[in-house]
Amino acid sequence: MILRKYMSMLGIGSAKIDLQLPKHEYAPGENVSGTFLIEGGTIEQQIKRIECDLVMTTLTDETEEVIDSATILTSQTIESEETNRMEFNFQLPKDIPASTPERTFQFKTRLIFNEGVKSADLDKIIITH
Repeated sequence: MILRKYMSMLGIGSAKIDLQLPKHEYAPGENVSGTFLIEGGTIEQQIKRIECDLVMTTLTDETEEVIDSATILTSQTIESEETNRMEFNFQLPKDIPASTPERTFQFKTRLIFNEGVKSADLDKIIITH
């Protein structure tokens, strides 16, 4: 049991998060709703928070800009092998530019634990006008 605890602190067998969206194309000002799927690892872990950033990447100058962020503070415990779902809602800005081959958007999601490394997930979306 102690070995499992230390392995999860290193990221081996720790809980994982996946942002599940019903579609991948959105208009400016639209509400993005989906589900965070949290899957328990080999041991019980205490979740501290979930952070989700909408990031715009510009390929021409290789820059990343955080458009907006959402944070869910929690003291939830995820049991070993347990699966939990949490609702996700995110309002896109009305003045967000459209996606282009040089400009992409993605949600970067992080699951932060009281002990151990964080779990991360990336989900690309397309902004249309």
